[in-house]
Amino acid sequence: MSLRTLLLTVGGPAALLLSVAVAVTIGPADISTGDVWASVAAHLGFGESTLAPLRDGIVWNLRMPRTLLAAVCGAGLAVCGAVMQSLLRNPLADPFVLGVSSGASTGAVAVVVLGVGGGVVSLSAGAFVGALLSFAMVLLLSHVLGGSTDRVVLSGVAAMQLFSALTSFIVLTSADAETTRGVLFWLLGSLSGADWGQVVLCAVVLAVVLAVCLGYARTLDAFAFGDDAAAGLGVRVARTRLALLCATALLTAALVSCAGAIGFVGLVLPHATRALTGSGHARLLPVTALTGAVFLVWVDTAARTVLDPQEVPVGVVTSLIGVPAFVAVLYRGRGKA
Repeated sequence: MSLRTLLLTVGGPAALLLSVAVAVTIGPADISTGDVWASVAAHLGFGESTLAPLRDGIVWNLRMPRTLLAAVCGAGLAVCGAVMQSLLRNPLADPFVLGVSSGASTGAVAVVVLGVGGGVVSLSAGAFVGALLSFAMVLLLSHVLGGSTDRVVLSGVAAMQLFSALTSFIVLTSADAETTRGVLFWLLGSLSGADWGQVVLCAVVLAVVLAVCLGYARTLDAFAFGDDAAAGLGVRVARTRLALLCATALLTAALVSCAGAIGFVGLVLPHATRALTGSGHARLLPVTALTGAVFLVWVDTAARTVLDPQEVPVGVVTSLIGVPAFVAVLYRGRGKA
């Protein structure tokens, strides 16, 4: 095992664990890392909590689920981006290229603004259904158009534009000013409503999809050489692409339904991670997940504290960081084109 691989294997999880512990301490309430460990240990059954109920509630019920959801969303979006870029052989592909985020936005707006579901269906459930409907449209349209990678991308663009237009139409014609502001904040990405149910749901979906993608790691390596080369190596190209597209779409839908559309994580971080690990997916995917998790934990911490007491949507911060970072990645790779 090389020194770089050892550092990534040991240092990545350690950096994530430390980031979560420190991020939970940051905020108006004076919380120490010792308080964090004490609260977590008590709730996991390792002794009694020594914290006052209010401080324990801040750690366990407010900050910890939000920080962990940020880590899960960052890991999931980064993994989806890495897989999409390989499947579609497009360096600009990201988790939202299949129109999933636009469909989720329409579903969420339909629930919040139009009252679809009669108050029984939650915003997250509406967003999840909208995301799946958008992905189904992309699959159908790309199949009708021939099913090639460029047709998948073009179908995703068409679905994105359609559902974005529907979202704008609903908001402009049916929402009042207060509802519009709340919807806009969610559309730009927000982890403020995180709870343990969302953390568990997204973590389970992430674990399953990551395991599936790791099982296809060698196949994803083959896709880098094109469909013909992959087929020559015994890969069932169409079936494999469909399975992995469905897996990444499901994960993206789950993440977006809980946290809104958080851009640039799945676009930039896979490129940055490849500079550390190379293009082999057996190493790229887990390291990308760890990188994405650490990145979004600190981005969310900045989003909720920099302008305290006002909170900045997480998607705004990721875009402000992601655009110059992506330009830097493109600049470094300009001679490889």
